[in-house]
Amino acid sequence: MLNIFYVKNKKGFSLIELMVVVVILSLIILGLVTFFTGGVRSWITGQNQLSAQRNARQAMDWMVREIREGKNVTSGSDTTITVSIPSLGGNPAYDVTFALSGTTTIQRIKNSTSNPLIDNVLKVSGESIFKYYNSSGIGVNPPDSTVSKIHINLKVDVDKDSNPDITLNSDINLRNYGL
Repeated sequence: MLNIFYVKNKKGFSLIELMVVVVILSLIILGLVTFFTGGVRSWITGQNQLSAQRNARQAMDWMVREIREGKNVTSGSDTTITVSIPSLGGNPAYDVTFALSGTTTIQRIKNSTSNPLIDNVLKVSGESIFKYYNSSGIGVNPPDSTVSKIHINLKVDVDKDSNPDITLNSDINLRNYGL
């Protein structure tokens, strides 16, 4: 009599073979997940760096544009500058101050109104954010009336590891110096 449940040639996978396949596939998937999460992390870090650089450039451009219009530096230090802007084109004269407020934010102060300009500014020991020079290029201290050139050295620490990630420098000649 023929037994219909008995098959001489059994074709299939054993439990051990299936477990080996699952382990191999798991290792491949784990490698792919690690690879892609590293890529995503790098992309996010790059986007944060790009955003911080864009903000630093905008802040620097704002300071340069406004300080350039000044007629003289009324006060200043290595972290603060106050410039007197003359009456131009029907606009009234005013004083504007750019100051490192707290430890990491540069504020723009005009008519007692303070607005944050840029965050995460790093003040490196022994270095100045603002340096002042006369027309001969000799360093002077405000409120010396001969200040006609300002050097800005802006360092931004995006990842807050006490190392500057972005460094911007600019030299500004006061356009209305001596008016």
